Amino acid sequence: MRPPKGSHSGARSPRKDHLVTLVEPPPIPRAAGSLPLFGHLFRLFPDPLPFIASLRHRYGPMVEITLQPGTRTLVVQDPALIHAMLRDPIASTLDKGHFFDEMRELLGDSVVTVAGEEHSAKRRQMYPAFARPELGRYVEIMRTVTQAELDTWESGRRMDVRETMISLSLDMLTKTIFSDRLDAGTFRELRQNMAAVMDSIGLRIMIPGWAKRLPLPLNRRFDTARTAIRATISEAVTELRTSGQDLDGGDMLSVLMTVHDEQTGRPLTDEQISNEILTLALAGTENTATVLAWVLYELARHPAIEADVLGELEEVLGDRPITFANAGRLPVLDRVIKEVLRLHVTGFLLTRRTLTETKLGPWTLPAGTNLAYCQHALHRDPDLYPDPLRFDPDRWLDSAQKPPQGALLPWGAGKHRCIGDRFAMLELIVGLATILRQARFTLAPGQTVRPVARVTVRPGKMMMTVESR
Repeated sequence: MRPPKGSHSGARSPRKDHLVTLVEPPPIPRAAGSLPLFGHLFRLFPDPLPFIASLRHRYGPMVEITLQPGTRTLVVQDPALIHAMLRDPIASTLDKGHFFDEMRELLGDSVVTVAGEEHSAKRRQMYPAFARPELGRYVEIMRTVTQAELDTWESGRRMDVRETMISLSLDMLTKTIFSDRLDAGTFRELRQNMAAVMDSIGLRIMIPGWAKRLPLPLNRRFDTARTAIRATISEAVTELRTSGQDLDGGDMLSVLMTVHDEQTGRPLTDEQISNEILTLALAGTENTATVLAWVLYELARHPAIEADVLGELEEVLGDRPITFANAGRLPVLDRVIKEVLRLHVTGFLLTRRTLTETKLGPWTLPAGTNLAYCQHALHRDPDLYPDPLRFDPDRWLDSAQKPPQGALLPWGAGKHRCIGDRFAMLELIVGLATILRQARFTLAPGQTVRPVARVTVRPGKMMMTVESR
């Protein structure tokens, strides 16, 4: 080591064990294929899944891509780094990033769209709606709605299964929120408006802010439907407040009306209740419907696994309807759902953003750094899951195949883990236990369905034939 200028040339060299070696972290690579003005847009469309899946094995634990002109996003790909990013203390230095900025603009402040202490407060407010006693009361509603849908199916009918499951999930959630407080006409109108908002939101998230203010048909449909939904919710809240009815109606609206705002100490406003219901409807319906559809598809492709599920349902339930008490006694069905949540997880690029200088692994990231992670690519990584594209519920019986922390994230993790995960699992179990004992689905010979990435990852056209058992 050369002595610094001005030092005494006869000074003794420092002992080696006192040397401090500063190891610079490796530079974060930038993914190839970026174009001026467009960034990686043309690598992401029309099908972004192969591009995102290729990044980890080409570039390692973190890679930079450009999602919007003039910005950079670091895609975090290593399970340990993702796990660290989603949990404190790092999670407290992040907000939710661009995707949730757009959701917040469209849906307002809710437990899903906000971050930090605001999120923690809303999570505490919403918890009673998802507590165990309430879940038990929702089961009968879920089962009744599923049976009503089943009663409309004719044996031999060919149907788009995902669209049918969207309809079922929307009915389940709407009935769970409002029970029988809405007359049939209002219920149909609310359901149609929620479907219109769901259809519009994916495109609106991807267009720039100025385009949302233009009088385009897309914007008009969205604004009209959202306004109508808020009006319906507000009317239901007002009627319930002024009627003097007991706020123990067994539905989510009753629970939300007993909740108090932590800052003001007052009951939630109509707008706050509307924000939560809108967000729950959009997040819950899309994800639940997608998982239901994939389960029916995979069981149609794997008759031996379907037979195991039916055997378990016969053993546990017999000819009795499913209840909250026995919903947790179906380990085979639980593994099937878990494997679908791995192989067909709906999460695409979920975002975060650093609020302060943040250390993640060996890298120190400046404030304002955009981060993202892809559940779909993570769950299909061959380094984490042997034969990852094979549908194998029994992989969850083998402790040797247990993935590392951060490698299985169907509900997220840490402080922002989905608050409705138990509600969603109950919807899936009740819906499937009711459907599978009465109907079976078949595919055309050689038919396969591929995942398609939009705002979420969903199945492409899923046409199947339903037959009575």
